[in-house]
Amino acid sequence: MEIILLVFIFVIAAFLGVELISKVPSQLHTPLMSGTNAISGITIVGALAICAIQATGTLGMILSFLAIVFAAINVVGGYLITDRMLGMFTAKNDKKKEGKES
Repeated sequence: MEIILLVFIFVIAAFLGVELISKVPSQLHTPLMSGTNAISGITIVGALAICAIQATGTLGMILSFLAIVFAAINVVGGYLITDRMLGMFTAKNDKKKEGKES
C-alpha cells in the first residue's frame, strides 16, 4: 500500500512540475534553472548520504546510484546551458562597448 502512495505522489509531482514550468516566461528560465541546479545539488548530497548510510540491499544501492547520476546530469547540463545563455548577453555588451570606443 505504501508503494502506491509513493507512486501517486510522484505522478502528482510530475504533473505539477510540467504545469508550472509551462507557465514560466522565457525571461525567467535562467534564474529558474539556477534554482533547480541548487536543488539537484541537494539531491546528490542526499543520495550520497543514503547510499553510504542506509542502502543495504541491491535495490537501494541501484536507486541511490541512479539518483546520483541523474542529478549530476541535471546539474552539469543546467550549468552549461546557463553559461551559454549568459554568454549571449555578454557578447551583446562587448559589441556595444567596442562600438563606443572606436
